[in-house]
Amino acid sequence: MKAASVSELKKELQHLSQAEIINICMRLARYKKENKELLTYLLQEAGDEEAYIQSIKELLDEEFSQVNPSNAYQAKKTLRRIVRINSRYIKYSGIKETEAELILYFCKKMRELSVYRRHRTAFAVIYDRQLAKLQKVVSALHEDLQFDYEQEIQKL
Repeated sequence: MKAASVSELKKELQHLSQAEIINICMRLARYKKENKELLTYLLQEAGDEEAYIQSIKELLDEEFSQVNPSNAYQAKKTLRRIVRINSRYIKYSGIKETEAELILYFCKKMRELSVYRRHRTAFAVIYDRQLAKLQKVVSALHEDLQFDYEQEIQKL
């Protein structure tokens, strides 16, 4: 996701009421590092969560393409970076369904890696933590969604 420029953000803020701006700023105050990305999400992408999820999946695909399967150490570092990126964008949304969808996507992509099959023990911790996180998130969802996500988890 590309952050909008300051002028674009200012134009978006001019169309909001004072109460909405206060809510946005209070939420923004909690995050120091990625202020512009969070503000971009809140102002431009929060209305279309499906497009947001799709853009994050495309970003994750790009990151997974950079995994070096011939070097387990570099692959593990890259996977940790991908987990951090995924967690950051999940934090912006704050919606449990989005969190479940993105973690599930990460787990599917990780299972597809050839390096994962060869060095199972090196990547088991990363994968197992994400799977545990996914199960925790799914348990907080509505029963119908829980059933759907449980089926997807079983496929993993």
